Amino acid sequence: MSKSLQAIRGMNDILPEQTPLWRYFEGTVARLLDNYGYRQIRMPIVEFTELFKRSIGEVTDIVEKEMYTFDDRNGDSLTLRPEGTAACVRAVLEHGITGGGQVQKLWYIGPMFRHERPQKGRYRQFHQIGCEVFNLDGPDIDAELIVLTWRLWGELGIRDAVKLELNSLGTAEARARYRDALVEFLSARLEHLDEDSQRRLKTNPLRVLDTKNPDTQAVLVDAPKLADYLDEESRVHFEGLKARLDAAGIPYVINPKLVRGLDYYSKTVFEWVTDKLGAQGTVCAGGRYDGLVEQMGGKPTPGVGFAMGIERLVLMLEALDKVPQALSRQVDVYLCAFGEAAELAALSLSERVRDQLPNLRLQINAGAGSFKSQFKKADKSGALYALILGDDELAQQVVGFKPLRGQGEQQSIAWDALAAHLATCVVQG
Repeated sequence: MSKSLQAIRGMNDILPEQTPLWRYFEGTVARLLDNYGYRQIRMPIVEFTELFKRSIGEVTDIVEKEMYTFDDRNGDSLTLRPEGTAACVRAVLEHGITGGGQVQKLWYIGPMFRHERPQKGRYRQFHQIGCEVFNLDGPDIDAELIVLTWRLWGELGIRDAVKLELNSLGTAEARARYRDALVEFLSARLEHLDEDSQRRLKTNPLRVLDTKNPDTQAVLVDAPKLADYLDEESRVHFEGLKARLDAAGIPYVINPKLVRGLDYYSKTVFEWVTDKLGAQGTVCAGGRYDGLVEQMGGKPTPGVGFAMGIERLVLMLEALDKVPQALSRQVDVYLCAFGEAAELAALSLSERVRDQLPNLRLQINAGAGSFKSQFKKADKSGALYALILGDDELAQQVVGFKPLRGQGEQQSIAWDALAAHLATCVVQG
């Protein structure tokens, strides 16, 4: 017997019972970003592999171990995008929309792909919402990105469950000086480092700082501190960011070990973390990447951005019981029609109601059925009210109106008055 077809491990279906919460979250973020003046951009999910090697860094874990890379029929090496910033930078360069110092405030949404070990909150196909801002180099825009995420957590009701961690990586030159000092310090203590940190010491030494290995963490207690190697420009920038967050009343902690996993970051880096999701504690992260556009062939262009994981934030809303109750109801009104003549009238009547109440969620019974079976389907739909249209109602040009979720007697409503009655009842319901 052939094996039953299943989704690829780590790539999940989002079922109809789950999509209302996804749409609520995505809609909340989209509205907030619109209000802050960000415009949506949509990029392909497949890019040339060289894009990610040049931007993320060839010796990062993502490029070395996690990317879905393949040759197409032309022999080109292509990769399913593992993150959105590189693709967004490629797009703005290709279309010249940051030329001449034009400020661009952009956002995107979509699936990303990394071949990781699947676990709760970490998948091989995962979804992100990201923001990128170009041609603004001050701490004010860094602060804006953090402030708008803080506002988002407030709208979602999860502020008490997240914590902001900040650090500054300095300029490339300052970071290079620090890297040399860190390598010298750790090389003298090589035997005390875990195997993964020993490998990173040769390829990407700053990543040793965020190791989870307790023995290596103990060694890092006395390691050189990145803050001691910051250049004056980065120090002033970081102080300006902190002053703005203080002014906005946003609490934060300085995490000197926060370096992020991508090579292109400079100056500001930040993460929103939680202890409500077990090991997968980061729900939103980002920072400044002033050298990336130039690194990818463009003119020097400051940039800063963040990405948030939709799966993890949806899990948080569920874990903290912050799912709006209204999401459990997908139908407001269910129209039951008995007989062919009633079915034809129901179609016409429902469309007239929709013209007057475009936001009403009105479902007409399909597949005919007895009075009992149609009412059973109406109840199962979760609708607040059932409308009844049979031969008697048809003759009088009325519709039966029956509450399904509370007190109230069935009554008859004239067709011409139905939309106004529903507007009042559904709002009250």
